[in-house]
Amino acid sequence: MFGFFKKGLELVAPVSGNAVDLSQVPDPVFSQKMAGDGLAIEATGDTAVAPCDGTITLIFKTNHAFGMQLDNGVELLIHIGIDTVELNGEGFERLIEEGSKVKAGTPIIKFNREFIKEKGLSLSTPVLVTNVDVVKELTPSIGKQVSAGKDIVLTIKK
Repeated sequence: MFGFFKKGLELVAPVSGNAVDLSQVPDPVFSQKMAGDGLAIEATGDTAVAPCDGTITLIFKTNHAFGMQLDNGVELLIHIGIDTVELNGEGFERLIEEGSKVKAGTPIIKFNREFIKEKGLSLSTPVLVTNVDVVKELTPSIGKQVSAGKDIVLTIKK
């Protein structure tokens, strides 16, 4: 078990799309790492899944973002799109409830990509460690197409 943490915890893509550096997100809260550190995915899919095993601690009322806590204390935020809170939940469907224990790849939120694009909003989806102070090292895997629940996008060393 201790060797597992030396290697690091690997997070899979919560959405399918192109993995990019956080600096490319069109919102300074994310691009300047005010909300946490990690990477973003320009979503091409329509379902957000758990990037690893853990507990769903928060699903925003508008269903545009969710938080997770991992057994090792790391906290994550997956935010589907930019300014999507303005949609007041329209185009988003919650698939699971807060407090649920999930495995990597478990579907959490379904979203209507076309509707979000029609509203002129970005589908850039930040994948953040919000309590970076408990982490020694974050290694994002950017510049490639990733599939939700399959491809590793972030390695966390604690």
